[in-house]
Amino acid sequence: MKTKQPLANQSEKLRAIAYSMDLLIPGIYIWCPWFKLKIGGSYPDDNPYRYPGMIHSSIGVGLVLPGYKIFTSYQGSYDA
Repeated sequence: MKTKQPLANQSEKLRAIAYSMDLLIPGIYIWCPWFKLKIGGSYPDDNPYRYPGMIHSSIGVGLVLPGYKIFTSYQGSYDA
């Protein structure tokens, strides 16, 4: 069984937040240039291809609740 390693850089942490919010995985997400916080969510599944999504905002907050309810300051697209 392969264990997930901590994400090394800030862009990978932001990509994990984008993936979790895009797939509506419950959690609390906060990002700014100085830190990225993800409580809940998931890491991108890069099989069979690398998840291309990204967040086009330097600062934001997101809350995804069970039942596919999302509240976020980010109103953009997750497309690369």
